Amino acid sequence: MTDDEQQAALIERGRLLFAGPVEFMLSVVSMQTLPAPDLPEVCFAGRSNVGKSSLINALTGRNKLARASNTPGRTRELNYFNLSDRIRLVDLPGYGYARASKTDIAKWTRLTRQFLRGRATLRRVFLLIDSRRGIKDPDMEIMDMLDETAVPYQIVLTKIDKLKKGELEKIIEQVTGKIARRPAAHPEMIVTSSEKKTGLEMLKAEIVGLAIEKSAL
Repeated sequence: MTDDEQQAALIERGRLLFAGPVEFMLSVVSMQTLPAPDLPEVCFAGRSNVGKSSLINALTGRNKLARASNTPGRTRELNYFNLSDRIRLVDLPGYGYARASKTDIAKWTRLTRQFLRGRATLRRVFLLIDSRRGIKDPDMEIMDMLDETAVPYQIVLTKIDKLKKGELEKIIEQVTGKIARRPAAHPEMIVTSSEKKTGLEMLKAEIVGLAIEKSAL
């Protein structure tokens, strides 16, 4: 099988996975209330209002599965979603600006960092970066932590439909340079638009490659 054929097969498997059952499981507010570590997990991390919930909704084709809002900091727990009992998606609280008290923000940030450092079933962190903003200091801090703890992560550029002509190539070049020598960073980034459905099949293919096959259950 050629590389192109393998990629096409993976894209089809991703399509089938996300066309199957998906359900909200629970919201987690402490490490003690995490679900049993019996399935692989991938999580979506990023700054407040980067588009995590919108991306999950677009991937699953369910407009209200994950709550989306224009208010930064809307997601305030670790929200778990189950895909066909093969893999779990985790929507993390956004870091950075949020309309909440400093105490609440500190609590969400601490929970997110504990999860990223200590979840054995976490197969990959999809680190979402707003393509209009690029990688900022808070993103670099998360990347440093993931590098230190050897947790694999992959950059996902969001909202590329908001860019002007020629801007996408520039941001791709900038981000590529910043992750080039990072030990835990996946070498390939994914560019997406939840609104235009751009890049979703590639992201689904990455996720299905990390999922348990039905024959293994």
